[in-house]
Amino acid sequence: MVKLRVNGDTLELPDTVGTVSQLLSHFGLDGKIAIVELNEQVLEKSGHDEARLTEGDRVEIVHFVGGG
Repeated sequence: MVKLRVNGDTLELPDTVGTVSQLLSHFGLDGKIAIVELNEQVLEKSGHDEARLTEGDRVEIVHFVGGG
């Protein structure tokens, strides 16, 4: 298990969540438009596969929801 702070909440996630892409997939957000900030740095979508997560990282995820 790895402990991360995601959108202000401390979460324990399985060790299989090692990259930002895997984190988005874990939350069912893969394939959706999402903006990710890792430790106060906004990531380009192209960098999600390479961005490794480590214990104590702070992640902010903003995704768009349709509706009216």
